[in-house]
Amino acid sequence: MNTTSYKTTYVNNETATRDWVVIDAENEVLGRLSSKAAKLLRGKYKPNFSPHVDCGDHVIVINADKVRLTGNKMDEKEYMRHSGYPGGQYTRNVKETMRVKPTFVVENAIRGMLPKSKLGREMFRNLYVYAGSEHPHEAQKPKEIKINTI
Repeated sequence: MNTTSYKTTYVNNETATRDWVVIDAENEVLGRLSSKAAKLLRGKYKPNFSPHVDCGDHVIVINADKVRLTGNKMDEKEYMRHSGYPGGQYTRNVKETMRVKPTFVVENAIRGMLPKSKLGREMFRNLYVYAGSEHPHEAQKPKEIKINTI
């Protein structure tokens, strides 16, 4: 019996194959969209997935301003920030955040589903979110996928 044929191979940065993927966020629920995009960024759909290596795809999210939230979250969900000074806490609900910076809502949801480490911050760099339907990544020939078919 040849034992060398049973060798397990692991993916590393040189052998990882990265695709470019476009996701249309129009009329998609924010949480479901974010979990699928986070799995694509991590590479969990690939057969050679390794949790300690950034082997995920480059993900482009378009129409981020047309994402849906269920229930009363548009008015009740709040994002908080703090200036660092006493009494410097600011809150803003989702409706106002979508008006000011619509890409923040999608980026924040996806960032929260990635690992909280150097590897997660490196994976987040492969995410590109745009409010409209146009993106400047046509040269990479991204393939459009339906998020519900994954």
